[in-house]
Amino acid sequence: MKKILMLATGGTIATLKTDEGKVPQLTSQELLRTVPEIEGVCQVETRQLFQLDSTNVHPDHWRTIAAAIRDAYDAYDGFVVTHGTDTMAYTAAALSYMLPASRKPIVLTGAQNSIGERETDGRRNLLDAFRYAASSCAWGVTIVFDGQVMLGTRAKKLRTKSYHAFSSIGYPEVAHIRDGKVYPVLPMPQGLGVPQASLALDPAVFVLKLIPGIRPDVLRLLRPAYRALIVEGFGVGGVPYYATADFAQEVGAWVEAGKVVIMTTQVIYEGSDMSVYQVGHQIKQAYGVIEAYDMTLEAVVTKTMHLLPQCLDLAAFRARFLMPVASDILLPAEEPAQA
Repeated sequence: MKKILMLATGGTIATLKTDEGKVPQLTSQELLRTVPEIEGVCQVETRQLFQLDSTNVHPDHWRTIAAAIRDAYDAYDGFVVTHGTDTMAYTAAALSYMLPASRKPIVLTGAQNSIGERETDGRRNLLDAFRYAASSCAWGVTIVFDGQVMLGTRAKKLRTKSYHAFSSIGYPEVAHIRDGKVYPVLPMPQGLGVPQASLALDPAVFVLKLIPGIRPDVLRLLRPAYRALIVEGFGVGGVPYYATADFAQEVGAWVEAGKVVIMTTQVIYEGSDMSVYQVGHQIKQAYGVIEAYDMTLEAVVTKTMHLLPQCLDLAAFRARFLMPVASDILLPAEEPAQA
């Protein structure tokens, strides 16, 4: 029987009702006691890392989780992390970069309702997380939710209340869990092993969502405080060209200052393609901004935070950013990944 380490961080799954709303209070041991069937799946040891609503989780907490897994990696066959749903996709993506190519499964799960409520998805999700972590086909960083196993770089929360809260964006699910059985969909990749942990992160990253009529001078105000700018453009990656305001020029000032500028799209599915329209093509060609293509926003943000401490210049950052990690980006033929 496999030995799995459960790392608890709080989240809705661990909440109790108070006069001010739900607050994470249930410990890792209390969570396990609500699902006695787990004893028949694997051996479990637990650690309570912190007890937070995931709205309050930030990069320092990602480092805490990654360090706990790194330090215990040799002693366990896999890991289950209980986590709030609101920022779970960010944490899963961050762990995918901090602990890359893990042969052992690192599984995140949570719930839309507390595990102690009569009507809850918490008990099923927790049991499914252990079922997958203990299976022979498990690998890498994944989110297990509502019977789906999704890559950590591809999962996104799309619903605020429904049990089917997460989807795998633009990429197949890793596996399905039905009637207590794990059905693999994707084959285990070659080259997996003990991850070379890299826990350094730079959170000096700003995400700017464009709206019609946005004033580009906001970029001038942000530039001193951040090392990287992620622009959520329109459609396949359009940037506005107003007669009275030059958005592209302000983006160019970031690049000239040695800062990273990445273009992505506000549209969830099918990604960007800045070559299609003049409003995207011009800014990419003139200023050399990096295109995120089909990456999720969570992957773009966390990969940027991960690479900033490692890359000495923009060329190195671009090469590393466009190099796929855990299937986070599918590049068109005209812009291959660079070694």
